[in-house]
Amino acid sequence: MVLRTYLVEDNAVIRENLIDTLAELANVKTVGAAGTEGEGRNWLTKNSDKWDLAIVDLFLKEGNGLGVLASCMDRRPQQKVVVLSNYATPEMRSRCMALKADAVFDKSNEIDLLLDYCMHYASSGNGLH
Repeated sequence: MVLRTYLVEDNAVIRENLIDTLAELANVKTVGAAGTEGEGRNWLTKNSDKWDLAIVDLFLKEGNGLGVLASCMDRRPQQKVVVLSNYATPEMRSRCMALKADAVFDKSNEIDLLLDYCMHYASSGNGLH
């Protein structure tokens, strides 16, 4: 099954590298991307039937990833939202989990864990397309 993924990441280089890596290694199809909180919130809520996984950075060009997480709190049970950030401190992880993030990954040393998460979720076929 293909994992339809939406990225909220303001760094174009990171975004493009992540799109390529996820497609190649984790059976992920990126269905869209945003660089600001407003764009991410808007797309994810208006297109709730078009994504399985959202990957959200915490620090964005405008706004932040916590606002994106808050907008996804009422998502369908099979939809997952994970945080990928350089600022994955214990306190920030707790804040993300309080906003119903399914996982938090550190950009600097947990990309492999993110890939494993995506591969596991895609192979489970849990509501995926």
